[in-house]
Amino acid sequence: MKIAVLMGGPSSEREISLKSGEAVYQALVTKGHEVYKLDLSPRTPSELLNSRPDLVFIALHGKPGEDGSVQGMLELLGIPYTGSGVLASAITMDKIVTKRLLQQAGLPTAPFLVFSRDQCLGQKLSQTIKEIRERLGLPIVVKAPTQGSTIGTYIVRSEGEIAPSLSEALQYDNRVLVEKFLEGPEVTAAVLGNEEPEVLPLIEIISHTGFYDYKAKYTPGLSEHIIPPRLPQEVQEKIKLIAKEAYAFTGCRGFGRVDFIVAGGKDPYILEINSIPGLTSTSLLPDAARAAGYSFPDLVQKIVDLALETQKE
Repeated sequence: MKIAVLMGGPSSEREISLKSGEAVYQALVTKGHEVYKLDLSPRTPSELLNSRPDLVFIALHGKPGEDGSVQGMLELLGIPYTGSGVLASAITMDKIVTKRLLQQAGLPTAPFLVFSRDQCLGQKLSQTIKEIRERLGLPIVVKAPTQGSTIGTYIVRSEGEIAPSLSEALQYDNRVLVEKFLEGPEVTAAVLGNEEPEVLPLIEIISHTGFYDYKAKYTPGLSEHIIPPRLPQEVQEKIKLIAKEAYAFTGCRGFGRVDFIVAGGKDPYILEINSIPGLTSTSLLPDAARAAGYSFPDLVQKIVDLALETQKE
């Protein structure tokens, strides 16, 4: 097949996207495809119309590659692409929308509050801090709702840290998500499939920096992936079931990843859903796939096959 690997782009996760794209490119070459790389730019639509690939492999992270914008462009151009469609991409990119939908579906997610930029400024700020203290307590997690790779995410343990963290998160978005901090292991569930998704072996994440942030995620040696997690089997089965439900409920397809905090080592709560998880050498999805018996090229080919399957429906 003639496949364009769409990577890079203008998001804050550009460097990770370039690494994911390069890894995907090399894998597709080993599978015998005619492959070329495209760095997302305003010229991309005309470049795709001129080259007319059979498929676009989207290796973009963050906006506009993961929020439905690029997916909508490809729909208009009539070019098949990997991963979730427009709606699922838009839903899962926005942590606030995701959490509200999960809540509505009865799926477990940490207690949370949402504040506008206006509520975090001037005289309204003191009321916002009071509401956080009364309804969530401390510690909390402050998040920019449409960023990935833990960009714009801050763990807040004292009242004096609340205002600066809100201000930092608002550098990325006009709203801020504030969650109750839950103590417990972080576990991720990678998912492959369309109508009948398969949950790959679970991974427990250990960060040697104390927080699984951007640096810990992408610097070799700063985090560990433990397969299987050090959790009772019944807890692992519960995580897998919830992951599959959340993936299907939000309309994901192809591949994705559902991240959890397991409060007290027994109660799983969904943190977020990633519609285009990282595909770098330190990324979680390739590790989970390897544990399930997929080599990296086989994983990439499986994602291509799942994209073609949706085109036939």
